[in-house]
Amino acid sequence: MKQIIATFISDESGQDIIEYALVGSFVSLASYAGASALGTAYDQWFKDMGTAVGKGSAKALAVQ
Repeated sequence: MKQIIATFISDESGQDIIEYALVGSFVSLASYAGASALGTAYDQWFKDMGTAVGKGSAKALAVQ
């Protein structure tokens, strides 16, 4: 039993795969967070532009 546990602990095969999986998951989480923040910023920008265009068109219609 001790020999099996010692072999299991000293065996490093598959370690690279786990490291790549962890790095990939961190990259994907960071990408998701960045895209969410960027989407929120764009949403607010488009709302502001819509408000500005609405006000501008109301002024243009009032002039006529």
